[in-house]
Amino acid sequence: MYCKIPPGATSRRNPTEIHMSDTANSNTTAVPGAVATAVATLGGGCFWCLEAVYDELKGVISVESGYMGGKNPNPTYEQVCGGNTGHAEVVQITYDPAVVSFVNLLDVFFVIHDPTTLNRQGNDQGTQYRSAIFYHSPEQKNEAEQIIARLNGANLWRSPIVTEVTPAGVFYIAEGYHQEYFANNPGAGYCQFVVAPKVAKFRKHFLAQLKK
Repeated sequence: MYCKIPPGATSRRNPTEIHMSDTANSNTTAVPGAVATAVATLGGGCFWCLEAVYDELKGVISVESGYMGGKNPNPTYEQVCGGNTGHAEVVQITYDPAVVSFVNLLDVFFVIHDPTTLNRQGNDQGTQYRSAIFYHSPEQKNEAEQIIARLNGANLWRSPIVTEVTPAGVFYIAEGYHQEYFANNPGAGYCQFVVAPKVAKFRKHFLAQLKK
């Protein structure tokens, strides 16, 4: 396990803590006169990859990289990389459900990462890279379980899906240099050899759903 910390960056700053509601409809927010939004939280390896993809999906309003599913409050990137906090690298997606559904988000999710490798995506290995869907409502839980059952039944992979489906907990936004990492560092080695191919795969499969 290792940390992909760019030169000059630091993970000593405590991330901002955002508490998630436990109510059944906590994933939907409606403000009079504003667009009703929903929230999804997904882990599928390095959050730089997922953020870069979902930033381009039509109906997605914002994507934040962060940590969820661990036991330590306010974890730093280095602590999460150590594998002892229990957190997964995740993206928290705010989206317009009138434009893109939770199932649509999961369709993309299962195309851009390998859901059959336990605690690993490519050369990124450790529990922080586990495949996970942190649901914010019973509806999200049911839809996640249904799509996993459907994909397993289709035998698309040699091994069964190991994606965990678990209730959303506290989301800790990651350090500032992680946000929009691919957009800000397209020439970085990891971006060229890992992130860019996933973005290209997403664009090929979901051309009609791109923002641009």
